[in-house]
Amino acid sequence: MELPKFLLGDNTDFPEDIFIIHMDYPRFIINLKDDEVEFLEEAEDLDEAELNEVMEGLIVEANEFYDREIGRYEE
Repeated sequence: MELPKFLLGDNTDFPEDIFIIHMDYPRFIINLKDDEVEFLEEAEDLDEAELNEVMEGLIVEANEFYDREIGRYEE
């Protein structure tokens, strides 16, 4: 099965929060309410500087994914 790069998630226990789940390496969940990131696995092959650089781009992609998905819902 091929998985999408990002998934949109919500939970009624957290009504103000919107979660984006990144399914590729490094796997993580970002809460768009406050941009808090929770890693689902350790990024063992990246040093801290590399990880920060990769994450900057992935966070931008996650926000673009969210905007695209919301735009599609509104159509």
